[in-house]
Amino acid sequence: MSDYHKQLKAFTVLLRAANTVQEVSRKDITANDLNLTEFAVLELLYHKGDQPIQIIGKKVLIASSSITYVVDKLEKRGFVQRLACPSDRRVTFASLTDEGTAFIEGIFPKHEKKVAQVFDVLTEEELETFTILTKRIGLHAERL
Repeated sequence: MSDYHKQLKAFTVLLRAANTVQEVSRKDITANDLNLTEFAVLELLYHKGDQPIQIIGKKVLIASSSITYVVDKLEKRGFVQRLACPSDRRVTFASLTDEGTAFIEGIFPKHEKKVAQVFDVLTEEELETFTILTKRIGLHAERL
C-alpha cells in the first residue's frame, strides 16, 4: 500500500471514529434534554467559572453569532444568568445559577463515565500516545 493510500485510510478511520464517538456523546447529552452546544457551555462554566460571553464561542468551538442564542436558551431554562462586568461595561459574563450548577452536577458524572467507556479499550500508555498523536495531527492540519 502506498503512503498516499495509508494516509487516506488513516484520514477515513479518524473521521469515522470521530463521528461515532461524537454520536455516543450526542445520545448521552440529548437524553438530558440538551444539545451538544448547550452542554458544552454548561460544562465550560461548571469547570472554568464565569466567562465573558464573547469568549465562550471560541472555547466551545461555535460561531460567535450563535452563542447569544445558546445563552438565551440556557437563561430561559434558569441554568445561566448574565452578569455585567464591573470594570468594563462592554463585557457581559455568563454565570451558572444554583439551578444550573445542580443540573450539571447531576448529569456530568454519568457523561464522564460514558466518555471513559469509549476510551477504556485503550491502555493508559495507548491513550497517552493517542492523545499526543491526535494533537500533533490537529496542530499540523491547522498550519496547512
